[in-house]
Amino acid sequence: MNTLFDKIWDQHVVQQVADGPTQLYIDRLYCHEVTSPQAFEGMRTRGLKCFRPSQIFCMPDHNTPTHDQDKPIADPVSKTQVDTLAKNAADFGLTHYGMMSKDNGIIHVVGPEKGLSLPGMTIVCGDSHTSTHGAMGAVAFGIGTSEVEMVMASQCILQQKPKSMRISINGTLQKGVTAKDVALYLMAQLTTSGATGYFVEYAGSVVRNLSMEGRLTLCNLSIEMGARGGFVAPDETTFNYLKGREYAPKGEAWDKAVAYWKTLKSGDDAVFDKELSFDAADIEPRITYGTNPGMGIGITETIPNEQGAGFEKALHYMGFEAGQQLLGTKVDYVFLGACTNGRIEDFRAFASIVKGRQKAADVIAWLVPGSWAVDQQIREEGLDKVLEAAGFAIRQPGCSACLAMNDDKVPAGKLSVSTSNRNFEGRQGPGARTILASPLTAAAAAVTGVITDPRELM
Repeated sequence: MNTLFDKIWDQHVVQQVADGPTQLYIDRLYCHEVTSPQAFEGMRTRGLKCFRPSQIFCMPDHNTPTHDQDKPIADPVSKTQVDTLAKNAADFGLTHYGMMSKDNGIIHVVGPEKGLSLPGMTIVCGDSHTSTHGAMGAVAFGIGTSEVEMVMASQCILQQKPKSMRISINGTLQKGVTAKDVALYLMAQLTTSGATGYFVEYAGSVVRNLSMEGRLTLCNLSIEMGARGGFVAPDETTFNYLKGREYAPKGEAWDKAVAYWKTLKSGDDAVFDKELSFDAADIEPRITYGTNPGMGIGITETIPNEQGAGFEKALHYMGFEAGQQLLGTKVDYVFLGACTNGRIEDFRAFASIVKGRQKAADVIAWLVPGSWAVDQQIREEGLDKVLEAAGFAIRQPGCSACLAMNDDKVPAGKLSVSTSNRNFEGRQGPGARTILASPLTAAAAAVTGVITDPRELM
């Protein structure tokens, strides 16, 4: 019996090149401003139009400032990239959600919330965290610029079929443990290369019990284990999330779609190239201590004592030592947001910790919704009032401090507790030091000024 990955892949095969790659049909292409300009230029040079423009959606997110979006972008490079995407989308007749549009936000947040990402689809974007959309029960993965051009021109891509892996997490998550902690735990267990060459299906009772937004976080971080992508088989949670969304099927088409989506699961006798299983009881709130997402520990644990130049270099960069416990370490910046944790549930979690408390005086906090729709929901639910009463301000949507491509840069040497996906050297700004954590852990640091176990504030 085939795995779910096999089912979706096989349904999208146009042809198999002898002793070569698969020509795979793509249902949805997302374009942002960073990786698309060369692809559009290549199309122009060759005198080509987009083959299926209705299946391509564009929006700026990496370079958008998270303040004063109604004014011209001050940074000339960012302005050029954002303006170029708008022009390219217009020239090629593509849907474009520009800055200040109610539809704008981070592409990996907007896709699912608009129902553009649906079960059984193949989805690509010139961005590694495209794996996020796998939470909808889709095969979603990042591609390079030349491949973006290939999809624009033909709605197909040449790909080697990845191997399949199933990761099952069973049991019940402890208090204060979120999908982000599960992902950070898996990265520490598998390392950042442990899933290289594989497409991961997440399964088990923990995954089934995750909300849609938790699944989006988990799938977002698949790439940080080296995986080509990660996904969750669609179920009632998926259907309830999608029903009524702008691009989701309606009426009879909805009933027909759900009937099909219910068939999208791996058979009981499906054979995976690799199977791993983990116990929820082993997972506590997590933090990273190094310069890749796999260098992580439980929040109450101490930094391990490992050998190797890479390990020592990472600790030197971070200013930490082997055997050190990080609880109580002073924090300079806190960032809530990114395609990893910029959704409404993440803001609810953060607000639940800071409610009735005050932001630590010497912490700079950036709270950045993943989209204007999330921003609206924050205000509808009154979370803005809770956050403002605690001394926090909500910024405008964008990728923000996930990566140093806009104004939100952490200064050299400063320590940031971040809900984003990468803690590489300089990722949040030249010389910035990043600890990855969940929204609960980030909130605990924001109100105490030090790394704090969020369970103590719950």
